[in-house]
Amino acid sequence: MVDLNSNEQLVMKALQDLGATKESSIKTADDITKKCSRPKGLVNNVLVALVQKGAIKRVAREKASGYYIVSAGK
Repeated sequence: MVDLNSNEQLVMKALQDLGATKESSIKTADDITKKCSRPKGLVNNVLVALVQKGAIKRVAREKASGYYIVSAGK
């Protein structure tokens, strides 16, 4: 797995705790922000970084984009 900083680890743990481990169970940035208790801007920046690292996948939807872990077992 790629090296993650403390904020990235926090967001990954939140995604795991929320059960966002496959495309059918995606979570929005708001869901993740509530779980992390961190500022929404920080969480959004971390989500972008994790997508770029390939650790999570972003799914564009009509209202809000969703995220899920793609490298959970790696």
